[in-house]
Amino acid sequence: MRTVLVTGTGGAGRTTVAAATALAAAREGQRTLLLTADSDGTPEALLGIGAPRAVPGRPADRLPWSVPVEPAPGLWAARIVTDEWFRGELTALQDRGHGLFDLLGATPLDGEELTALPGVEAIALLRALRAAQTAPPGTGWDVLVVDMPPAPDTVALLALPEQLRRYLRRLLPAERQAARALRPMLAQLAGVPMPAQKLYETAERWERELAAVQGVIESEATTVRLVVEPGPLADRAVRTARAGLALHGCRVEAVIANRLLPTGTSDPWLAALSGQQQDALKELYEQWAPAIPVRELPHLGRDPHGLGDPRPAEPHSVEPYSAEPYSAEPYSAEPYSAEPHSGEPHPAEPHPGDGVRRAPAGLADLAGAVGAPGARPDRPAPDPWTVEDRLAEDGVLLWRLPLPGADRDGLSLVRRGDELIVTVAPFHRVLPLPSALRRCTVSGAGLRDGWLQVRFTPDPDLWPKRL
Repeated sequence: MRTVLVTGTGGAGRTTVAAATALAAAREGQRTLLLTADSDGTPEALLGIGAPRAVPGRPADRLPWSVPVEPAPGLWAARIVTDEWFRGELTALQDRGHGLFDLLGATPLDGEELTALPGVEAIALLRALRAAQTAPPGTGWDVLVVDMPPAPDTVALLALPEQLRRYLRRLLPAERQAARALRPMLAQLAGVPMPAQKLYETAERWERELAAVQGVIESEATTVRLVVEPGPLADRAVRTARAGLALHGCRVEAVIANRLLPTGTSDPWLAALSGQQQDALKELYEQWAPAIPVRELPHLGRDPHGLGDPRPAEPHSVEPYSAEPYSAEPYSAEPYSAEPHSGEPHPAEPHPGDGVRRAPAGLADLAGAVGAPGARPDRPAPDPWTVEDRLAEDGVLLWRLPLPGADRDGLSLVRRGDELIVTVAPFHRVLPLPSALRRCTVSGAGLRDGWLQVRFTPDPDLWPKRL
């Protein structure tokens, strides 16, 4: 399955771009599922659909999202239902560990009194990411588009499966699990029942699930679209996000420069804002293009509402708002009747400042500019971290790690046994050393042109001697 994760700086329009991406994929005949964790109703307003409905059935058997709704041909949308998923998972976990609860004299919690804890949203999103991939061929979707949290949270979320698997290996190493065979004898010696076998099975199930999610994240078919509203403050945030994504091997397929103001205006206030945006946009091109495309979306002058015309639009049909100055009239205090939105475009309304009546902008206006994700093979992505043999020339092995966007001030390295701990700004990753480098000592490191290069010198006591 082709998977697109849409993230970006806070308030840059991630949900809008995710919905437009999903619509663009559906236009090309791909069965597309749009998943979002937003609970404020924004995705439903964008798509012109009603509130999500819970999936019937037992909580433990449900998928971690609401009943998918089809707002356009080939496009389904659903919301990740964190509370319901959490209640079902915790109830099932209590059932598996009833022996331990009896041992401790604890009373299990009822499903009705459970509420999702902070941080559970990340686990539910990862579970949804995995569940969408397991549908039988011909019954699922071709493209999955996920409306992710802001970039720093997305990087932490995508790093979670690898981190949790490492914790499990440290806390429950494989050799220690052999003691399960001694559990009946230990129970007789201790005089109390030992934890149930189901607890060990739960740990193994977690390991399998985490490995499957990590496989989805590391697949070539999974890419990231980074959304940014160009500006001086966003520039640093984008650099940091790029470094974090690179540290964890995530592949960025496009940068979406959103809400670009019109140029060439006679209004000095708007001209200053537009000029600031254009300077930041130039920086984006210099940092990313041509290796990664930068796609521009104009400011529409109003928030997209509903799909508009879901059919493919004519080229250059996205029309930004007028750059001419206008006088803001005070709003009317007269009451009005709010009709439920049916997904159809609203009647044409006057545009501020020019008197021309236009239909309100919908997602269909943006889908063509955003573009559908291209085809990619669903296989493990090649390791971007390479070892270069310079023993003959310089007497070292060079481990090269791509870290575009990183700077020296926020970078640190720590060698710990057979692992290298790399910290880039707020992001952290523990990397196992390749076998050849484990017999070496770190002799230096440098960051040049977006590449971290770590020099390893062979340890004479560990390195094979030549005959």
